[in-house]
Parts: sequence; structure tokens; C-alpha cells
Amino acid sequence: MTEISKTNNVLTTGEVAIICKVAARTVSKWIDCGRLEGYRIPGSRDRRVTHEALENFMRKHSLPLAGFAEALGQGTLLIVDANATTAQTLRDVIVQETKRQVFIVRGAFEAGVLCERSRPSAIVVDCNIGVNEAAGLASWLRSEKRSARVVAIGETLTAADDATLMRAGVGAIVRKPCTVRSILSALENRMSQAG
Repeated sequence: MTEISKTNNVLTTGEVAIICKVAARTVSKWIDCGRLEGYRIPGSRDRRVTHEALENFMRKHSLPLAGFAEALGQGTLLIVDANATTAQTLRDVIVQETKRQVFIVRGAFEAGVLCERSRPSAIVVDCNIGVNEAAGLASWLRSEKRSARVVAIGETLTAADDATLMRAGVGAIVRKPCTVRSILSALENRMSQAG
């Protein structure tokens, strides 16, 4: 089986075919007729598709995203929380319930560094790091065209804080006190609505 690039943001038609479970020629036809956004490599018949274009295509055509996330190693989750004990408890429950790989960092800068290395599919950010820092992380992810879904959790958030976070690209806000189930539900709802 072909090794699918997890660091490069583009896929070959063969890699797309593996993810979508179709023939590579079918993928080429999708690109040629404009159904799937892609491009030809100059001087070659080879075509390439960005991760984002494939994800959008799969969502638009109701194709299961499980294979896409698995193939690209995007089943990872990042928790950004200044409180190490809370973060560890949340991590333990999420790993137990979802079998996802979960990373923990204490601030937005560390989160940015980790996002460069691991490209998580979802981020849970506790606003105890600061609303502006959480919003800055979400805004950076959006400006970098990252497809990670961001859910913010907070205890004393105001309506202005909510607006700041949503404008920055946060997909859902969960109020404390909350359960791990409510956080997972917000992540699942956000992922199913995205696209």
C-alpha cells in the first residue's frame, strides 16, 4: 500500500484514490471535469490535490471522512490548558472514549509549535490561558488554512468574549462546569457541521 504524505499538503491521484476507495483514473476525471479541485504538474500528466480540497470534496459528496483522517494521521486532538491536572483528566477520558492520540500544551505558542508538527484535527482550548490568546490561536489556524476544529471552554466568559472567540474561528464554546461528554459532543457536532 502506498505511504500517504502526512507532512506535505498535497496528494497524488493514487493517494486520493486510496482514501476515496476508487480508481486513480476516476480521480483524474473528477479533477478534469472540475468536480474535485486539483491541478496538473507543469510538463507532466500528473495531478495533485490539496488536503483541504479533498476534505471539502468528501464533505460535499457525503463521503465518509474516517479514511481521510486516518490516512493523514488527523485523528489527533490537542488540549491547550494552563491547568495541568484538568488537562490530564480530560486527556485520559478522551483517550479512553475515542482512542485518539491526545497532546497537551499549556499555552498558545506551544500549541502553534505542536500544530506545525502533528497537524491535529481538533483543538480544545481552555480560556484560562486568556481569551485573547485563545482567539489568537484560532485566528492563526484560520490564517494558515488549517482544518483543525477549535472548541473553547471557559467559566467566566462574557458575551463580548464569545463574540471575539467566534470571530477568530472558534467553532463552539462550552461553559464550565462541564462534562467531558459535553466537550466531545461539541467536537463531534463541530466536525459534522464543518465544510
